[in-house]
Amino acid sequence: MLIGGLTKFSLIDYPGHTCAIIFTQGCNFRCPYCQNPELVLPEMFTEKMPTREVIDFLKKRAGLLDAVEFTGGEPTMQIDLIEFAREIKNMGFKIKVDTNGTIPETIEEGLKARTIDYIAMDIKASLDRYEEVVKVSVNKEKIKRSIEIIMKDAPDYEFRTTVIKGFHDKDEIERIGKTVNGASKFFIQRPQFYKTVEKGFKRESF
Repeated sequence: MLIGGLTKFSLIDYPGHTCAIIFTQGCNFRCPYCQNPELVLPEMFTEKMPTREVIDFLKKRAGLLDAVEFTGGEPTMQIDLIEFAREIKNMGFKIKVDTNGTIPETIEEGLKARTIDYIAMDIKASLDRYEEVVKVSVNKEKIKRSIEIIMKDAPDYEFRTTVIKGFHDKDEIERIGKTVNGASKFFIQRPQFYKTVEKGFKRESF
């Protein structure tokens, strides 16, 4: 497991629960507005955090924290994600996973094993504009499959879109909404531009 960081306490990242956040290194997208370039771009990776250090910390917080969130980066790229999440779940924590939906097999594995309690999937764009936004080739059938799996099998979930001027407008948001039609939760997010994969982004109203 490539772990690039750990937030030890959060009140806002797992709805209704206190949680710790594990940040995984590596992503298969290159969204220019991504706020975590040090988890996306290999040349910016810091020394990885030992998994045992994370486990030791969580053992001390069992009964004090409710949950652990995996974010990134793209957590489902980690081949041992479900195994590691199961070890943490067996300590009594709920598990949340943030994902871009490109690896539905891992999502399905985690849900079928009842390891994942909550999934937050980022919907980057309407399906016909995905590659324009994420700047890499995308298997859109896998995106659609992840949406289907999450809506069918996840105990709790959300879909969300970070709205960026120049990438998203009212019509685009409506098209994205149709992609997740029937979902229980679809959130629109404001971006954070403290640092980004590509420079030059600034917060604007539109």
